[in-house]
Amino acid sequence: MQENNYKTSIGGQALIEGIMMRGPKKQAVVVRGKDGLETKVDDLKLLKDKYPIVGWPFIRGVVNFGGSMVNGVRALMFSANFMPEEDAEPTSKFDAWVEEKLGSEKAEGAIVTITVIIGIALSVGLFMLLPTFLAGFVTRFVESAIARNLIEGVLRIAIFVAYIGLTSKLKEMARVWQYHGAEHKTIFCYERGLPLTVENVRIQPRRHPRCGTSFMFIVMIVSILVFSIARWSNVWTRMGLRLLLLPVVVAISYELLKLAGRHDNWFTRLISAPGRALQTITTKEPDDDMIEVAIEALTLVLPETEGEDKW
Repeated sequence: MQENNYKTSIGGQALIEGIMMRGPKKQAVVVRGKDGLETKVDDLKLLKDKYPIVGWPFIRGVVNFGGSMVNGVRALMFSANFMPEEDAEPTSKFDAWVEEKLGSEKAEGAIVTITVIIGIALSVGLFMLLPTFLAGFVTRFVESAIARNLIEGVLRIAIFVAYIGLTSKLKEMARVWQYHGAEHKTIFCYERGLPLTVENVRIQPRRHPRCGTSFMFIVMIVSILVFSIARWSNVWTRMGLRLLLLPVVVAISYELLKLAGRHDNWFTRLISAPGRALQTITTKEPDDDMIEVAIEALTLVLPETEGEDKW
């Protein structure tokens, strides 16, 4: 069967024992618990429906990035309810204190907000500010602004790849990468117009151009170009400018990711190549149980009208 002439806007996220899938109108989290598949389906309330400006190109990327962080944390909190008791972490004193003060519903919102803020802060610090700081020890001896920026960019990519490599050594991450592979294979199966069966999904490729890994690598490359306009030699000034220019980097990177998902040509294959290569680490071959989870998650968010998920 021929591949569809459109790329779907459906995306997913691997969890330790499940998958979150997001379609054009719904979002589903499916977790394999001890009693079978546990599902949670929510109708999407898109900010762009209320404020159309946030759906404009180069604005939507920053908004969608923040929304993905929030949805990912909520999905993790749901999946944690079905972890085996011996693997589940006890409720922290902080979480218990927040729930006691705010009530369960408000507490969940507060914990999600705090988690997202901490996650963004750690990501920005590790992948954006740390390379700038470390490059300062070398670039003081380099007169060329272009060379200084390239050195910083290489450091940024090296730290990102090292982070992926080190986290992949964690025992828990092995299953996350397998679920990640199941997610990609299932989306490929749907995009190619094949029935969503374990047999059809199993033969699909693992590496997908719209993966979050590809997005992060595109961010690294785009940052080299965008940050080149900041030519100040003072390291602290450069770090401040990196923070100011970060939304611009995210906005451009998101549009390039959409371009890679919509078209298949030499340029899109070129910008997707580094992220696809890194997916050799961040995706692994899933077992049939994982594929069943991915199929269920995708089925729950499929649009009622064909083409409704066109990019």
